[in-house]
Amino acid sequence: MNVNDPGSIRNVAFISHGGAGKTSLVETILFNAKATNRIGSVDNGTTIMDFDPVEIEKKISINAKVATISWRKNMINIVDTPGYANFLHETKVALSAVGGAVVIASAITGVKAETERVWKFAEEYDLAKLIFVNKMDKERADLFRALGDIEKSFGVTPIPIFLPIGKEENFKGIVDLVKMKAYIYPDEPTAEFKEAEIPSEMMDEVENYRTKLVEAVSETDDELIEKYLEGEELTEEEIKKGLREGTISKRFIPVLCGSAVKNIGSKFLLEAIIDYLPSPLEREYKVAVDTKTGEEVPVRPEGKNFMGFVFKTFIDPFAGKLTIFRVYSGELTNDSEIYNPNKGEFEKVNQLYLLQGKNFIKTDKIIAGQIAMINKLKYTTTFDTLCDKKCTLQFKPVEVPEPVISFSLQPKSKEDEDKVSNGLHKLMEEDVGIRVGRDEQTNELLLSGMGQMHIEVVVEKLKEKFKVDVELKTPKVPYKETIKMSAKGQGKYKKQTGGRGQYGDVWIELQPLERGAGFEFEDKIVGGVVPKQYIPAVEKGIREAAKEGILAGFPMVDFKAILYDGSYHSVDSSEMAFKIAASMAFKKVAMEAKPVLLEPIMNIDVFVPEETVGTVLGDLNARRGRIINVEPQINGQHIRAQVPMAEILKYAPDLRSMTGGRGMFTMEFSHYEEVPTHIAEKIIAQAKAEKEKD
Repeated sequence: MNVNDPGSIRNVAFISHGGAGKTSLVETILFNAKATNRIGSVDNGTTIMDFDPVEIEKKISINAKVATISWRKNMINIVDTPGYANFLHETKVALSAVGGAVVIASAITGVKAETERVWKFAEEYDLAKLIFVNKMDKERADLFRALGDIEKSFGVTPIPIFLPIGKEENFKGIVDLVKMKAYIYPDEPTAEFKEAEIPSEMMDEVENYRTKLVEAVSETDDELIEKYLEGEELTEEEIKKGLREGTISKRFIPVLCGSAVKNIGSKFLLEAIIDYLPSPLEREYKVAVDTKTGEEVPVRPEGKNFMGFVFKTFIDPFAGKLTIFRVYSGELTNDSEIYNPNKGEFEKVNQLYLLQGKNFIKTDKIIAGQIAMINKLKYTTTFDTLCDKKCTLQFKPVEVPEPVISFSLQPKSKEDEDKVSNGLHKLMEEDVGIRVGRDEQTNELLLSGMGQMHIEVVVEKLKEKFKVDVELKTPKVPYKETIKMSAKGQGKYKKQTGGRGQYGDVWIELQPLERGAGFEFEDKIVGGVVPKQYIPAVEKGIREAAKEGILAGFPMVDFKAILYDGSYHSVDSSEMAFKIAASMAFKKVAMEAKPVLLEPIMNIDVFVPEETVGTVLGDLNARRGRIINVEPQINGQHIRAQVPMAEILKYAPDLRSMTGGRGMFTMEFSHYEEVPTHIAEKIIAQAKAEKEKD
């Protein structure tokens, strides 16, 4: 399966919402290209693309996978992508490695929210696109309704190049508007079909859409438009040339139709990928950055030096780390040494592989434009650059959406803590949408992801791959405490035990500081009433007491402690005594300084469809949010607001429900604010109850 010319390569991602039939269509294409001897079934768990145990169980794609096939002496690298909202970060990353996309639209449901999102990703990368309207054999299937939905949702001109013969359960073939031929398929999903006459009852419809096709094609070239206006027929080659030009320039989008499960139309999709989508030579070059000069450098497929970009990593329990990358320049052979400028390390390439889902195909060499895999690289991770000699060029990493939900992870067994940490570290290599960290205040291990299903899948993978069970809990809100006024007071610790006693006596003043100032300590002792060697102990005693606060066990912040008086005993005083005295003074004085509870406030950016703006705004207000701004966007509105963290710990599923899955949001920490009194009372009471329970 070797190629020597980047012009004979097509890299294409299959994208859509979940359940539109991407994986089923890829399985059919693999069968037609003789890469497999049977058509795999998602429902039966027999596909070669969805091979992860969690994918088989849930019957959905979770990871982006690659399948390399040959067709008409060309190499096609198909990337099958996830379509469910929780895993679309995988899709965005995969789209960075291709030159074109096939958008799968359902003939039943048309365009869904997730399709709109992945379409936007494809637009970010300026990808040429084809549309395949799938499930034409199903009840309520309607190509023309789907076309209207596509035009309305994406603001593009869809140009059908095939029309269906028959509807729903009677769907049996397609009409090719380029060749003006009909193809009838048998009931069994074989790769065969019969050429036939176009049904007479369809001729008016066929002529209408053929005219639209020819008009669109003629506008791509001055000679073609002149020929068309003079009433001359365009040849098949001229129509194909115009279709290619119009597709790559994004003037319009060719639309095919069929049924993946019946294997109707999938062979013609293969033809269209080669005929109308760009090769690596026709795509704009990829830009790398010179780390020494900061300059952007074009990396072209015609270049001689090898450069590649890692866009996916798999951790296989048997084969080890699998590194999947796209070559952008030069070529690479087995037994080579390559350099990773991100890590500053050299790597050994023992064997190169092409991919067909879960199957690996050995190859001797890969060239610019190809997608391939190397296993057991020591240092390389996702978004790293690879080159054939020590270089200073690096490709930019893909900007992955920030996680929208977090859960606290707790191993069911204390002995499993190391296993959990090791497993999460490896899963982070595999999934760039995961974030793992420990909250310094609550000491909880937090797992963040793109939605609850995403988090649950990570937990299932921990169990499946690393044999460790964890419990998921909603994370604690990191409240803090502070004071609102100044106060003074004494802390005196005196203890006599028969021998040497303990004595420490301090007078302190607490003063509020501006929000975010933290903690300050000032020594105002005059005349040595507290010896210098004990003053650090006083500061330490206040710091330690402040960590546990006085209202609900949360850290106290944004205050200044002034030590201004005290006394000592020449025999009984010690660092410990002054530390305890300082702690006593802090607790006493802080209670008199009008202590209050603080809560974290988040900046949130919400993108919603026009028709749901009122609902979302009302909901944000009900969550104690402050609306900062509302700006119009394409197909919706962009809402900026500030909302207490406690109110949006589980915002993702609520927003999906309010917007029919079309809403998106990002958030980040902004600042701390005082909690309203009636809410603070409940938080304090709950914290005390938990402390008593413990």
